[in-house]
Amino acid sequence: MVVKELKNLFSFLTVFPVAMDKDMLTDCARNMWAFPLIGAFIGLLAGLFGWVAYQFLPGIVVGALVLALLLWMTGLHHTDGLLDFGDGVMAHGTFEHKIEVMHDQLTGAGGLSLGILTILISALSIGQLGSRIILPGILVVEMSAKLSMVVAAWAGKSVHQGMNSPFLDAMHGSKGNLRLAAALVISFAIALPLLRWAGIFTVLAGVITGLVMVAVAHKHFNGVTGDVFGATNELARMVCVVVLLAVAAWV
Repeated sequence: MVVKELKNLFSFLTVFPVAMDKDMLTDCARNMWAFPLIGAFIGLLAGLFGWVAYQFLPGIVVGALVLALLLWMTGLHHTDGLLDFGDGVMAHGTFEHKIEVMHDQLTGAGGLSLGILTILISALSIGQLGSRIILPGILVVEMSAKLSMVVAAWAGKSVHQGMNSPFLDAMHGSKGNLRLAAALVISFAIALPLLRWAGIFTVLAGVITGLVMVAVAHKHFNGVTGDVFGATNELARMVCVVVLLAVAAWV
C-alpha cells in the first residue's frame, strides 16, 4: 500500500484534512483489508482521550465524550447511514419502496429510534469500561467496527451501481477472500495481545454483526447499499463494546 492509497483511506474514513484524488473509491476498495488498521488508529486516539478524561471525570461523562470524539473523527457519515437504515427497515412495501424511504432526506421514527438507542447504549457501555481497559478496549472496538464493514462487503451483494459497488466488487472472488483473510489476521493479531480472550470475542462480535447486517439488508433491500455499510459500522461498535464489557467481567 503506497502513500497515495493510505491518504485516500484516511480521507474516506475520517475527517482528517488529508487530500483525496479521483482514485479514492477504487483505492479504498482495493485496500479494504486495511480498514481495521484505520479503525485501530482512530480507536487509539479516542482511547487515549478517554484514559485522560477518566482522571478527571465520571465514567458516564467519559463515555459520552469518547463516543462524540469517535463520531466526529468519522464525520458522522456512518451515523447518517444508521438513521437511513432504520427508516428503510421499518418501512413496509417492496424492496424499491424501502430503498426509496432510505434515501429520503427526512428522518422518520425508525431511524430516530435506532439512532438514539445505538448512541445511548454505546456511550453508556463505553463509560463502564473503566480507565484500565478503555485505551485498548476502544482501539479494539473501533477496529472491529471497521472489520464488520469488510465482512459485509465480502458477504453481501450490491443493490445497484453506486458508491458501494467498488467495495462489493473488490471483496468478491479470490482476491476478495485474500483481502478478508488479511483483515481478519490483522484484527486478531492486534486484539489478542491487547485484550487476550476479551479481544478475540470482540473481534468475533464485529464479524458476526457484519454477517447479520448482510442478512437483514438482503431481506429488506435485496442487497447492500452504502447506508447499510454505515449502519453496520455504528451497530458493530455498539455490539462490540457490549460484548467486551460482558467478556471482560468473566476473564
